[in-house]
Amino acid sequence: MNPMKSTLCLLLTLISIQAYSQYTDVINSNRPGVSRSAFSVGTNVVQFEIGPYITKEKRTPATSHEVSGFGIDFAARYGLLLEELELNIEGTYQNDTKTYTSNLSAEEKRSNFKMLTVGAKYLVYDPYKNSEEKKPNLYSWRANHRFRWSSLIPAVSVYLGANFDTKNNPYTASGIEGFSPKIMIATQNNFPGGWVFVMNLIKDRIGSDQSDFQYILTLTHSFNPKWVIFGETQGIQSDFYADNLFRLGGAYLLKRDLQLDTALTFNTKDTPSVFGVNFGVSYRLDFHKDKESKDKEINNGNSAKEEGKRRSRRNKNKKNATDTDKKQKRNDIDFDDN
Repeated sequence: MNPMKSTLCLLLTLISIQAYSQYTDVINSNRPGVSRSAFSVGTNVVQFEIGPYITKEKRTPATSHEVSGFGIDFAARYGLLLEELELNIEGTYQNDTKTYTSNLSAEEKRSNFKMLTVGAKYLVYDPYKNSEEKKPNLYSWRANHRFRWSSLIPAVSVYLGANFDTKNNPYTASGIEGFSPKIMIATQNNFPGGWVFVMNLIKDRIGSDQSDFQYILTLTHSFNPKWVIFGETQGIQSDFYADNLFRLGGAYLLKRDLQLDTALTFNTKDTPSVFGVNFGVSYRLDFHKDKESKDKEINNGNSAKEEGKRRSRRNKNKKNATDTDKKQKRNDIDFDDN
């Protein structure tokens, strides 16, 4: 195999490992899109995802209003007990100015959480677990890139959470206050060549006057272990607000536990038109240890106590060997005397 093919196979191996593992050697962030992966961050991993943004909305006709401001998206994720289980808290805080275009002197300063949710996600089905055919072929570029019908079967996770909305929140419908349930089904397909497709089906603020249904479709492509681009569409439908949003952007892996990203958000309607730019960062504290590694440590006795026992046995064996040599020498001397 020539050096170029060897390098390419190594890149494919790293991409495939990142795509098909629950826990990955490098950070696996939900950013810069807003969809949620079917997989968790891995046990004993604490991950933070944050992204400031600027936004501008304009509603026509001109007798309506414009909104301009900034905000921040944030999420904290933690893998608890099981590889399949993730606890998370996520939200969006925005500060803006609403200007009524019919009267430029009329302005409304607004600030609050547009969304604040605590929840848990659990992977109920993983088609890539213990699957030999999903493992990368280190000797064949074609084998790693050929289409497999089995790749159409997605990983599936379920999410259950609770929204919290404060009273008189300018970003929610009138009367929305307190806690409301949120449920989601997240699927993920990992295709050959570094392509990943994620779909979220969401029912939000269930039972409230702002109960909405959302779908999010995200397609990402890894050029190599460092660079990823994505395209995303998000549909929102409720009596309070309806929209179809589109996002384009990319991410760069700066270090194994640190990712930078950016994205544009826009729509195609004018009630209101939406345009946003965000920049983000994802960082993780990695305390993960594979079950196989734990079992290996236990079996190998890698604890200080086990190490002490081994040293004691070695010293005892050395002493026994020394005593045996001395006894053998005495026997040899007695034999020569006879």
